Amino acid sequence: MNIIVEGLILAALLYLFCCIGIRNGAVALVHLYERDVQERAVELGLITNDKIRRNAMCFKLAGVAIYLIYPIVCVYWINGARGFWEGFWQITVILLIMGVFDRIVIDVIWVGHTKAWVIPGTEDFMPYIPVQVHVRKWIMTLTIYPAAAAILSGILSLVLK
Repeated sequence: MNIIVEGLILAALLYLFCCIGIRNGAVALVHLYERDVQERAVELGLITNDKIRRNAMCFKLAGVAIYLIYPIVCVYWINGARGFWEGFWQITVILLIMGVFDRIVIDVIWVGHTKAWVIPGTEDFMPYIPVQVHVRKWIMTLTIYPAAAAILSGILSLVLK
């Protein structure tokens, strides 16, 4: 049961991170949109390419830190996991809960069905997440998260011997 709660907390952190990112308008997170939307936002003078790159870098650095550190703390420090398999399945579950939340709640419901993520002047690009991008994101969620869990668990099983 801890693992489910920990996964939901990570999902809530992602949601909070996105809320902070769009607090002054979705254009601040335009790096998460397809390239044509980014280009239109620049053409409209809503943001510069340099600002997009800076925002993307900050978002990725903070996100990766949270997505790596939080599961490790939960699984190895709070839950007391030792060894590869115990750490692997717990980290995988935590990351997959967050990933499914991201794919359904954020991508489909929040981005797809609310105005919170609309960037003025880019409405003709809606839906912002095309079907082929949804498919690609699901494939990445179901493959990269377990792979990341395997790498983290492998490293930590060696370090914590």
